[in-house]
Amino acid sequence: MARPTLTLAALATAAVPGLEVSAARPRTRHSGGAFDAVELHATDGRHLILRIPRTQSAETEQSADLVALRAMTTGIRSRLPFDAPVFVGQAPFGGTRAIVTEFLDGHVLNADELTAHDRLAESVGTSIAAIHSLPSGFVGDAGLTRESDGEARDAVVELIGRAADTGRLPAALLRRWEEATDDESLWRFRTTVVNGALSSDSFIVDEERVSAIIGWSALAVGDPARDLHWLLTSRGPSAERALEAYTVGRSGGADAALPQRALLYGELELARWLLHGVEARDEAIIDDAVGMLDELVANVHDRTSETLSHHTGPILTVDGVERLLDETPRTTPARDASGRETSSALLTDSYDFSELELSERGERSSALADATAPIPLDLSDWGDATPGDAASGGRADAAADESDADERPSRTGS
Repeated sequence: MARPTLTLAALATAAVPGLEVSAARPRTRHSGGAFDAVELHATDGRHLILRIPRTQSAETEQSADLVALRAMTTGIRSRLPFDAPVFVGQAPFGGTRAIVTEFLDGHVLNADELTAHDRLAESVGTSIAAIHSLPSGFVGDAGLTRESDGEARDAVVELIGRAADTGRLPAALLRRWEEATDDESLWRFRTTVVNGALSSDSFIVDEERVSAIIGWSALAVGDPARDLHWLLTSRGPSAERALEAYTVGRSGGADAALPQRALLYGELELARWLLHGVEARDEAIIDDAVGMLDELVANVHDRTSETLSHHTGPILTVDGVERLLDETPRTTPARDASGRETSSALLTDSYDFSELELSERGERSSALADATAPIPLDLSDWGDATPGDAASGGRADAAADESDADERPSRTGS
């Protein structure tokens, strides 16, 4: 049961010295949410939000998020074309703590909506590229994770091994994923700053631009593909524009195998969901995960899923990619020998909130139908894109309301 709004508003005055609250309203997302939250208006004009975790996992997430936000100095934030939450105060409460941050006004959209129109899709791609272009020193200074390309692959191998040990992982997927981790060319990339937990729910939208990004608990240096798997699953007609804007925003820094790794990370969300069910001893979650894994196997057998192997020639240097961008005009989509457009099957899209929370309330999503149906997205021009007016983004005064992170993978990724 959500804590009373007046109780949370009074707690905010303890967390922020001198704060006088003139109005408050609940922002707890729903009865199964991981946080209690209240939106606050202060007499001095400030617009704030207070959040209290309901579970141990939510408390861990909030603590990690706070470390990341404190690491993001004014200089780092000035490099981003969007806002991030700003810490204001905290107070102990019932064995945990309440955290107050500046309120970020805007809307949370699903993956399809974020890529429904060119301008917003370009803003999404540019925003992700801006994160990946940040100098990495501040991450290490804050004691946050710094992962090499080899360590990124080792982590994937370990996850696959744990999933295989459950005895519930289809042999076809185990073989597919092991082949991907054995492909040396897939794992030669330059690590970057990554959000690490990016999904459609992370983006706060003001009209046709990304005004803020929330949820920084997994901030690290690592594989940039981790932040892109949800985008590759979007069904929006402007998804390619988002990828193009991302490529341009990276200024030649995006490696050629990034789409394949992003797809792999998306598929591995099913393995994480399976492991969550096993660790929680929840047969409903296990059955759900096994069902989605079986559907993915069917797509692999039907060859409607994009290959995870990388067969596009040698890895280019940064100079080589930049030269390729200069020499390759952006005309029509690439076509195969028969004259058909090449495409990539997409495996997932995003849900608005946690299916785990639904299951705890005895509900079941109807969105499982056609769970791993392929969605075409042309990746044949990856690295060669030059959109005519890729949005560069801009600082925004608005940002977003409270949302809880999804636990259940969105179809075959989140």
